[in-house]
Amino acid sequence: MITTPLQVDIVIHDRERHRPSSTGNLIARVLPGTRLHPWRNVTTTPPAAWRLPGRELWILHPRGAPPPARVDPAGVQAVLLDGAWTEAAAMARVLAPEGRLVALPMAGESRYWLRAQADAGRFSTAEALMFLLRTLGLDEAHDALRVQFELHVYAHLRARGRAELAAAFLADSPLRSALPDLIAQLNTRRPR
Repeated sequence: MITTPLQVDIVIHDRERHRPSSTGNLIARVLPGTRLHPWRNVTTTPPAAWRLPGRELWILHPRGAPPPARVDPAGVQAVLLDGAWTEAAAMARVLAPEGRLVALPMAGESRYWLRAQADAGRFSTAEALMFLLRTLGLDEAHDALRVQFELHVYAHLRARGRAELAAAFLADSPLRSALPDLIAQLNTRRPR
């Protein structure tokens, strides 16, 4: 389990809720206290009902403003939008009046190899949280989430029979040093 003073809430689109590849569900599994809020055309509970006192509500979206400098993570309630890009844009429009729309400095290429990204600079929900953790100086939580995220992607590639793609993914992954025994187990041929 990964601990952080940050409160994480995920508004998860109905189509995303039951997908095994969902990184929103991954976050909820590894980060205690994460709350999932289902979304169809609107959230099933209004944001006012899940807002926590003493925390500023940050809604992460590329169209937001940069985060303020020197922020105490214990005073932040981060809302991640989990869905396709068009779905996340619709969520952001509805939720923006509820808090601060925040854009993170996100650079590089997505490691979410389970779904094709239409454009460069687009990242999964878990990757957005990793950028936030790094921005807030929560490097230990960032590194722990990165290992869980990389394992999530790698195991899904293997389960889909994409052994060559999984091997290419593993070449630039921290998994080889972080979880060498588990990776060896995943790569052992099973008897038929």
